[in-house]
Amino acid sequence: MKKAATSTLALGALALAVSAGLALGGSQAAAQEERVIKIVGFGAKSGVLRQFGLNSEAALRAAAKEINDAGGVKLGDGGRGRIEIGYYDDRCNVDEGISLVRRFAAADWLAGVGTTCSPVVEAVFGIQQKRAGDAEDSGVQFPVFTDVAMKIGLARQSDWAFRNIPDEIELYRQLFAWVKQHHPDARTVYGGVEENFVHSNQTWYSIMKARANQDGYDVKGEAKWLLDDTNFTAQVREMKAANADIVAISAHPFTACGVLKEMARQGVKPKVLLGLTSISSPETLDVCAQQAEGLIIPTSYAPVNPQARAAADATAQFKGYADLHSMSAWENLYAIKAAIESEGVLGKPDTVKADRDRIRAGLSKQTQMDGLLGISQRTPERESIKPFVFVQATGAEWAVVHAPVQ
Repeated sequence: MKKAATSTLALGALALAVSAGLALGGSQAAAQEERVIKIVGFGAKSGVLRQFGLNSEAALRAAAKEINDAGGVKLGDGGRGRIEIGYYDDRCNVDEGISLVRRFAAADWLAGVGTTCSPVVEAVFGIQQKRAGDAEDSGVQFPVFTDVAMKIGLARQSDWAFRNIPDEIELYRQLFAWVKQHHPDARTVYGGVEENFVHSNQTWYSIMKARANQDGYDVKGEAKWLLDDTNFTAQVREMKAANADIVAISAHPFTACGVLKEMARQGVKPKVLLGLTSISSPETLDVCAQQAEGLIIPTSYAPVNPQARAAADATAQFKGYADLHSMSAWENLYAIKAAIESEGVLGKPDTVKADRDRIRAGLSKQTQMDGLLGISQRTPERESIKPFVFVQATGAEWAVVHAPVQ
């Protein structure tokens, strides 16, 4: 009997050891396994706005490489995830943007970053499920984190909607206060506006012009042009006739450079030259550095610290410009990485739906996110309050002339 009992105990111990070994082996296998974490971007890669999409794609690919080279993403069961980036051209077209997001949701992408144009973002957020977990709402359940489109307050449309956009109302409030302090003799303002683009139009009429009026400036009017215009003779003639102390150009690099060159040709030299946030790009200085000399712009990105410079260099390796828009895409990918790790995303073929919801929940919980100029605060409506600086075009570079206390 003693022998049998001893034999039974030995077999039991062996079984436990084998079981423990299998469990340990399974745990080690999970830890060693590398899975693909698919993140998709979309934006304008064709037409006059194509540089925005090209820049965002470059930034996403550069950030993904940096993350992957540092070991990737830690998954919920101890495995590691390698980020894979896809990027699609929505042509700044509402129907194309909606179609793409529906296709992303039907495939195995876990989250999206985009897009360039506010009407597309507004429409995409409009087809998403309004309240997460609402069984009666059949809207798309796919997290989208916007990096470029600047129209105010879009993320409130859906729990699946997120944006990392600076608050231009605050940026231009502080910029006009700074101008008043440093140029007290400047009393009149004249605007130039890309009339048919939401960002340019909104920022001139609702922010720049409104702020100038509130601060007691005499606003003499505005010259108007379209996004794909190439001749600005008449508009600059109107600007010259106004003879304002301050000229504020609310346009993007392609037409802004055309206007600046025409201003130089006609001899328009205001005391102060202000610009739209989007002009603060290396692209502007590549095209018209001489004519842009002295231009002052508020921006949520400038290569002012080692991290920001490294991100710009990495993005350039993928043939993109680093500016406030593309660097938002960079920051967005790191915020998605943080959500993946905090919520235990698994990255398996059968967990796609659950992983998307985990990413949504993780992004919703973030009250802060790491930014290239410092910590950005996150609001309950899934928007950002971002650090910013004022830069001035000086000798073919953007030089920081003021860093507001934030």
